[in-house]
Amino acid sequence: MSYSKKFLVKPGTKVDLDQVDAGFKDRHESHEQALPEIEASRDKLRNLQYLMYAEGRRSLLICLQGRDAAGKDGTINHVLGAMNPQGCTVTGFKVPSSEEAAHDFLWRYHKAAPGKGKVAIFNRSHYEDVLVVRVHDLVPKKIWSKRYQQINAFERTLYENGTHILKFYLHIDAEEQLARFKQRIDDPARHWKISDGDYAERPYWDAYTRAFEAALGKCSTRYAPWFIIPSNHKWFRNLAISRIVAETLESMKMRFPEPTVDINEIRKKYHEVVKEEKKGEQD
Repeated sequence: MSYSKKFLVKPGTKVDLDQVDAGFKDRHESHEQALPEIEASRDKLRNLQYLMYAEGRRSLLICLQGRDAAGKDGTINHVLGAMNPQGCTVTGFKVPSSEEAAHDFLWRYHKAAPGKGKVAIFNRSHYEDVLVVRVHDLVPKKIWSKRYQQINAFERTLYENGTHILKFYLHIDAEEQLARFKQRIDDPARHWKISDGDYAERPYWDAYTRAFEAALGKCSTRYAPWFIIPSNHKWFRNLAISRIVAETLESMKMRFPEPTVDINEIRKKYHEVVKEEKKGEQD
């Protein structure tokens, strides 16, 4: 099964999240059963990211969105853990600073976009400006309603300048979110994750559903697709995302750059050094 095709939001389609099974796990019954495939995907990711870094011509932007406790941090640990951190950045976007608020809403996101050869992961992203802003009426509708088109133009600009974009909506249902909230209460190691904001946002579940559906439907494009990832099972979420990222990197047909030195000359120098050092050891 191609997860890139199964979970893709086709451009121009209307999204109904209630029709998406958050508990989907394909043919795998457990994490243990899926582990060999998960590890194979991680190995592939590691090699492909190394190739992108070496080639230095293109970049990859991964945007993660989801409700509270959907697993954005866990996804970052899984995906980034398979890559060399020298070629990756992670940026989390919260309430804008005074400097950020003084610029257009896309300014802070453009600053964090990846350079050539790099992978950037956005923990929340420019879509916050059509999600929380919309749900809580932080700006008038006449302002946020224009942002879908502005976001599409922004992403097209990145794409046309060599940045491939993948956007993942981590889909959990209301029961799973509540179960994860309970885990945070029961496990002292998770207490640091608890926030009053988690419970303050839960009454807005339906409003966020409508906001997510609009963003997914209006902003999934050929050059910056959205994928709805069933995320009730954390291990399946990780498997699906790593496979989609790997498939995307493979599709770029990347190549190692040609050497900037004469390899035969370097080989000759190497053998000369080895010969001299062995001679020195014998003297």
